[in-house]
Amino acid sequence: MAIGWKGVFPAVTTQLRADLSIDLADTQRVVDDLIRDGVTGVIALGTVGENNSLEYDEKVQVLSAIVEVVDGRVPVITGCSEYDTRRAARYAQAAEKAGADGLMLLPPMVYVPQSHELVNHFKGVAESMDLPIMLYNNPPAYRTVINKDVLSALVDVKNIVAVKESAPDTRRFTDFRNEFGDRYVLFAGLDDVALEGLYLGAQGWVSGLTNAFPKESVELVNAFERGDHAKALEIYRWFMPLLHLDAEHDLVQSIKLAEEVMGRGSERVLPPRYVLQGERRAEVIAMVEKAAATRPDLTPTAAATPVLA
Repeated sequence: MAIGWKGVFPAVTTQLRADLSIDLADTQRVVDDLIRDGVTGVIALGTVGENNSLEYDEKVQVLSAIVEVVDGRVPVITGCSEYDTRRAARYAQAAEKAGADGLMLLPPMVYVPQSHELVNHFKGVAESMDLPIMLYNNPPAYRTVINKDVLSALVDVKNIVAVKESAPDTRRFTDFRNEFGDRYVLFAGLDDVALEGLYLGAQGWVSGLTNAFPKESVELVNAFERGDHAKALEIYRWFMPLLHLDAEHDLVQSIKLAEEVMGRGSERVLPPRYVLQGERRAEVIAMVEKAAATRPDLTPTAAATPVLA
């Protein structure tokens, strides 16, 4: 299906059994619940989906199961996170065959490419199949940056259409908008600067904590889009303690624990990650329980002033 490239796209979790084998049926349940709660699309096998802890065949199985349960209701974009261009192109081709609607393409893992190498990696994957691509920029995590020079070199690659911006420096949204106009659709990719990203030109939000609180996440973006700034700020301020978890080293464990506290999924994770323990576990549980006990009223406020494009 065509991707609207706007709204809320949770990076969905990969559910596991007690023996840490992949639970495809429960993964499908989690995704189905998110769609029923109103999300605009889903990101399969992103960081939160533990992409780099899965074997190639497991990735294809998880993606195929998600495509099956989504059944065309919303777009399915899959993370493509590999060591090199050959492996990334192989997975991208398999994702296209499995029925994914788009690709969220990461820089090569482990090796930190120079700009021209990064450009060639993205071009190589883009040319290997026809899916539309969202590039994923996250300099703190991946030690390389998708800057204006990289995007300038990719302007003519037709199926590179969007950028998920996960750098904490929100000035980049304005810089990209000034440099490229609407050539690239921008997405907010770091939860605790999501609303700032929307105000600065992001058309959507790839979110981690939406897995635990999908209705609030959807209403946050809906409120912004209809110009209900008071409601958007109310939800955002309530959500912020949890949104900070998305910027932490243990974001996957924290988000899956939040899912479990909210009765939506299991906290189990694949090694090298392990479930949170001790004070950190208690801290995250307390944060989620407080958020659940103080959920904001999602009724729109009266005044609405749309944001200018």
